[in-house]
Amino acid sequence: MWIQPEEVLLAGALWVSERANPFFILQRRRGHGRGGGLSGLLVGTLDVVLDSSARVAPYRILLQTADSQIYWNIACGSSRKEITEHWDWLESNLLQTISIFDNDEDVTTFVKGKISGIIAEENRLKQGEEQEEDCGKFREAELKMRRLFGMPDEEKLVNYYSCSYWKGRVPRQGWLYLSVNHLCFYSFLLGKEVTLVVQWTEVTQLEKNATLVFPESVRVSTRDTEHFFSMFLNINDTFKLMEQLANIAMRQLLDNEAFAADRSLPKPCKTLKNVSALKRDLDARAKNERYRTMFRLTQDERLDGHTDCTLWTPFAKMHVVGQLFISNNYICFNSREEDLCQLIIPLREVSIVEKADSSSVLPCPVSISTKNKMNFLFANLKDRDFLVQRISDFLQRTPDSSWGDTSPLSLIAHSASSSTPLSSSAGSESVHRGRHYHPGLPTASQGLLQLYHRDTPEDLGPKAMKEKMKEEAWNIHFSEFGRGVCMYRTSRTRELVLNGIPERLRGELWLLFSGAQNEMATHPGYYGDLVEQAMGLCSLATEEIERDLHRSMPEHRAFQNETGIAALRRVLTAYAHRNPGIGYCQAMNIVTSVLLLYCPEEEAFWLLVALCERMLPDYYNTRVVGALVDQGVFEELTRAFLPLLYEHMQELGVISTISLSWFLTLFLSVMPFDSAVLLVDCFFYEGIKVIFQVALAVLHDNMDALLSCSDEGEAMTILGRYLDNVVNKQTVASPIPHLHALLTSGDDPPPEIDIFDLIKSSYEKFGSLRSDVIEQMRFKQRLKVIQSLEDTAKRSVVRAMMTESAFSIEELEELYCLFKSKHMTSCYWGSSSSAAERHDPSLPYLEQYRIDPAQFTQLFAALAPWICGAHTATLSARLFRLLDQNQDGLVNFKEFITGLSGMYHGDMTEKLKLLYKLHLPPALCPEEAESALEATQFFTEEVPRGEEGNNGGGDGEDKKEEKVKDYRYYLRMWAKEKEPKTETIKDLPRMNQEQFIDLCKTLYNMFSEESLEQQLYHSIATVASLLLRIGEVGKKFNNGSKKTDDAQAPPPTPQSEEGLSEGTSGESQVCRALAEAQLEPATPQTSDEETKDDTSVSSYSVVSSGSLQCEDIADDTVLIGGGEQRRGSVLDVDWSITFEQVLASMLTEPPLVDYFEKKTDIQSKMAACKAQRAVERQTSSASDHELTQHSV
Repeated sequence: MWIQPEEVLLAGALWVSERANPFFILQRRRGHGRGGGLSGLLVGTLDVVLDSSARVAPYRILLQTADSQIYWNIACGSSRKEITEHWDWLESNLLQTISIFDNDEDVTTFVKGKISGIIAEENRLKQGEEQEEDCGKFREAELKMRRLFGMPDEEKLVNYYSCSYWKGRVPRQGWLYLSVNHLCFYSFLLGKEVTLVVQWTEVTQLEKNATLVFPESVRVSTRDTEHFFSMFLNINDTFKLMEQLANIAMRQLLDNEAFAADRSLPKPCKTLKNVSALKRDLDARAKNERYRTMFRLTQDERLDGHTDCTLWTPFAKMHVVGQLFISNNYICFNSREEDLCQLIIPLREVSIVEKADSSSVLPCPVSISTKNKMNFLFANLKDRDFLVQRISDFLQRTPDSSWGDTSPLSLIAHSASSSTPLSSSAGSESVHRGRHYHPGLPTASQGLLQLYHRDTPEDLGPKAMKEKMKEEAWNIHFSEFGRGVCMYRTSRTRELVLNGIPERLRGELWLLFSGAQNEMATHPGYYGDLVEQAMGLCSLATEEIERDLHRSMPEHRAFQNETGIAALRRVLTAYAHRNPGIGYCQAMNIVTSVLLLYCPEEEAFWLLVALCERMLPDYYNTRVVGALVDQGVFEELTRAFLPLLYEHMQELGVISTISLSWFLTLFLSVMPFDSAVLLVDCFFYEGIKVIFQVALAVLHDNMDALLSCSDEGEAMTILGRYLDNVVNKQTVASPIPHLHALLTSGDDPPPEIDIFDLIKSSYEKFGSLRSDVIEQMRFKQRLKVIQSLEDTAKRSVVRAMMTESAFSIEELEELYCLFKSKHMTSCYWGSSSSAAERHDPSLPYLEQYRIDPAQFTQLFAALAPWICGAHTATLSARLFRLLDQNQDGLVNFKEFITGLSGMYHGDMTEKLKLLYKLHLPPALCPEEAESALEATQFFTEEVPRGEEGNNGGGDGEDKKEEKVKDYRYYLRMWAKEKEPKTETIKDLPRMNQEQFIDLCKTLYNMFSEESLEQQLYHSIATVASLLLRIGEVGKKFNNGSKKTDDAQAPPPTPQSEEGLSEGTSGESQVCRALAEAQLEPATPQTSDEETKDDTSVSSYSVVSSGSLQCEDIADDTVLIGGGEQRRGSVLDVDWSITFEQVLASMLTEPPLVDYFEKKTDIQSKMAACKAQRAVERQTSSASDHELTQHSV
């Protein structure tokens, strides 16, 4: 590539000049290419260890002038071909021009200006922002990575580090390259090269550890092996980036969505040294994720920046030190001391932002006022003017009205109806009429509990008074700390939550603490319109919802009538429509029914959104991955906090059994309702750590009993009884009996446990749990869980295919890995169809992964036993069309194995049948047929012509009868399609002459690399001649039966003479086709004349001396050039043969029988296919020819 001209003082050091003229020198780096000796080895080693930029570019072009000792480097190249192109351009475009210059300085200035102009033009034409933003040194490293490991341009480098790779007990110093999809390592020391490539999707474990053998190292584990890397300059940064990239890969496996770079990142003020745009993107994503998690904000919120400051807290009369965060819709504050103070101010609520007077006591203050008359004072801001300007910019983009100015349905990423115009759910009664959801519904304005408590007399007992005291405590808190989204959240808030939220305030505070209130405020009318779109649609999700509606808290009277059931149906159906990726999952009904008890419908919907998409990520997808991940985290926490119990319960296998329902339903399904709802209070405020704490406390309280258990059932009974008797003694409502408790109470129920005592003990014993530690553990478990699910899917596929193919278990596993790898590669390196189209997690495992024709061709060329040289691509495309039964342009694993198994394990009849079908429609596409007219004639020649006559001159009644017949005909056809068919050789259609000639060409190409090539050519020539004669005889018979209505045969003598002449014409046609197959390359890309000269001549002599009565060879070769004209004039459309005739003819030739009966081993093909990618990635420095191949 052209580079900005830079000075080079010593042109000869470490370089060898290969070409020169008066102004330019082309040089090669010592140690690159052939030879080099000891100096080459030393230079190569130095380049790797010191990361010399010359190692990236082994060739360069220098500008020189006669009078100057200074050289200018103007171009570099990774291959001889690339640098030669630049050299040729210089000689043809610049050399003549600069030769007329009188002054050497003018020459230098002119050339430097010209090169700079070329680079500027290239940069202008480049659309990718990363290319423009990345510094030159980083781009060189990216080129080096692609050259060393054979990566395409689509593979983007994120960062690279100097480190040691431990191969055995010997560290190899080199460079670690972290790209979006691969971890790569390269080392070249004293002639020994080490190359390692690991796909992130193959990583099962990623750990940072320090041992005596591996000091402060990173361990990367896959299913097969472990790799250790150490001696990092900053191991923490490297490990964090590895975690991010592995997380992205797991998301690819889970959702099958490729990584998409964030194009909306602000450009840096200056080009950052050795930091790519992708690295900036990933750093920004990590910061955004932490910010959103800390303040429970929506997924589209982006952190703009943060700064240290102090916040004046009127309730404590003091300045609290912390950090101020600003994003596109919020201003947030978090104290440095945990739980001291947290604040969220939506910009939609802000009325005034102003700079207050600065003083020594209060330096650089900023005052922010909200619409509900709250005032917040921030001070000690480093760059106050810039901060106020940024807030002002975001405020200008914020809609004046809290109702917003964007379409609420813009959040539906996957819904086809997202562009539907919206109408406000508020309006006249005429608007409400006919709508499924409107403000007139009882559940639209209040929760179900309020509906059912409305008519009950006021309770003045001690429990009711306790409830009123709680309400009063919260009212005092609101007056002191504020109410609504801008409320100060302090340790006092947490204490009130742990003491239980009053029933009247529960819905409001759940909405506030979960962040759902912000989403609801910015998307008014969204839920109502979503309900209208979703209701009435039928899908798998709606069927499951209907099945589970009456199982949702059936013991509660709110769900014993249509009001509660209808509200639950609307919320669940609306969410399934909003997020088809999740749809509906069991346990969502239980959680949603509890939300509806305390919240109106719309609020319950937004709480469900917050739960499924933010607070419990991936919990409710088809494979409950999130719950399985947290189950693994819980096991790890048990091992850390309760090691003795962990070992015993692992033996029993209890933890994995019990914890799934605990996490999926937040204890609502295993604990009495009045007690479990208090855990939900804590969960919405504290997050998932509360559920972990309480789960650990439950195990701790039952430790002695569990240690004495001898089997899984006994342990589950102990825990079940314990949870059934966790009671809330402060509840006002009459206790709701827990169904499980009624069934398992026994004669001697265990003592009751107060839920408040359980929560208190969980904080005392396990309160040290931190959310960031849990996130770290979640990452580790996510790798295990997703890879475990992938292994389960593979085993399921192999079991299902065992009965349908003759491949062994090991072979099927290998084939599945290759097939899936091809699918995954297309996800991140592009394909003709999107990843979402090729992967549907709702399908059976056999059909989930699908590949397109290009990927299928690659696998076919690598694995199929029938390799036909240049004809392979055509044969592959035909097999793809044959296997693609639903014609969606994609083939799943089951279809792929069906085709491959037929080629490897079928008997001769099966293999020939497959080959025969590959030369008939639908495998033969219309473009490959000679003409559409001939294809039509071929397929319609069996239709009785009497019907056409009737159709032409019938009256109206005849047409009516015909329509009825057609309708019944299609019904019969549909019924036949539904019936399982067993195809016999008699069901195969006849083959016309052009298709037969094509079959002969395919067979010829298949035999070209066989050891018995000559015998096979002779056999196929004999069979072709025989079949042509059979076709001619059949044609005469068919023509005779068409000409005479009575079945009299025509005179034999003239027919036989005519048959001879036409037969000769057909045989000549085959001869020409075989000659064409020999002498003409099928595609212009391949040129194998040199290698096939001998075989072509010998094969040709066999054909000529065989049983075919061909004309002179020279005539045939002349006719090859006018193939199109020849085919149109010679091909006989009446000629045809059956598969039975082909099979019978083939059986007469022992070489052909031996060839098709021969068993082929797929193991060698699979091994070569696996090694192929490794070979492509590694670039040998032995020859420049290989480099040229890689650069093409």
